[in-house]
Amino acid sequence: MEYFEFSTELLPGLPEELGLECLSRLPCTAHRLASRVCHRWRDLLQSPDFYYHRKKLGYTQKVACLVLNFNGGTVNGPKKPGVSPSYGIAVFDSVSQRWDRLPVYRYPNGLPLFCQLASCEGKLVVMGGWDPVSYDPVTDVFIYDFMTQQWRQGKDMPSKRSFFAIGACLGRVFIAGGHDENKNALRSAWVYDLRKDEWSQLGEMSEERDECEGVVIEEDEFWVVSGYRTESQGQFDGSADVYELKSGQWRRVEGVWEPGRYPRSCAGMGKDGKLVNWAELSPAVRVGACGISLGGRVLVTGSGYQGGPHGYYMVEMKEGQHSKLEKLNVPDEFSGFVQSGCYAEI
Repeated sequence: MEYFEFSTELLPGLPEELGLECLSRLPCTAHRLASRVCHRWRDLLQSPDFYYHRKKLGYTQKVACLVLNFNGGTVNGPKKPGVSPSYGIAVFDSVSQRWDRLPVYRYPNGLPLFCQLASCEGKLVVMGGWDPVSYDPVTDVFIYDFMTQQWRQGKDMPSKRSFFAIGACLGRVFIAGGHDENKNALRSAWVYDLRKDEWSQLGEMSEERDECEGVVIEEDEFWVVSGYRTESQGQFDGSADVYELKSGQWRRVEGVWEPGRYPRSCAGMGKDGKLVNWAELSPAVRVGACGISLGGRVLVTGSGYQGGPHGYYMVEMKEGQHSKLEKLNVPDEFSGFVQSGCYAEI
């Protein structure tokens, strides 16, 4: 908090450090109400410095944000003939076992299909996808602030791209690969600065990577896993391109993914620093697997067979191994197919 200047006492009669300690312990669910106490509290609670201060002290809360399929207003409900699938965002707190649903911004028929999620500094970022009515690719960027519980629109993506890799850390969102409007696989990459609301282009990857998966490691590296080139549709590669945040350079890593395996939503990083395929944790999640790391535990969803019901599980990850899947009891409205997701630290 050395960059935040204080002009008045945070809590009358208390030293500054004690006042800051008290406000740091406020649960994130109380921040919106607390920000109405005075201008100083509002400015503090909305400050990125305050967010990192709480994170350093271990007072932040990790939640899973999931893109869920909604049919007829309910998840996994009866699908009406001729009705396009409708997607929304569910938020799961693994500590309290609480489920919430975020309001959908701007699109009355649900989120853009195949949109991507990322989160940093207590905010959720929704990018790209297809218009749920016309199926045209969109460049929209929407940002949800968990503190104010409001959406705002960010600067559009530089170009239309679908099925790209995404990852976020330190106030920036990285995207790479995917394909353009003509189904041409891409090797270009960009970074979005959340505070400046600006896009900057990064150097290109070693090759085109369509339907790749993004993984951020230790706030040091952005991994773009697998994918395929334009001329090799569906032939997923076993390599990855890694963007080093400090040097700003790409490097290529071979043999990190099983060739031919679909990486999207099921590629993650284990405790031993090696890439894992969440679909291989158990036969119960071998189809449509999606894994979201929540500290030492991972929320995994998936089905045992094509067209089967989707289950939700928690698994504790240990170095070189993992525990058995613990099945979760999920409310019916949140029990549908998970398209993608990310964790948010708020």
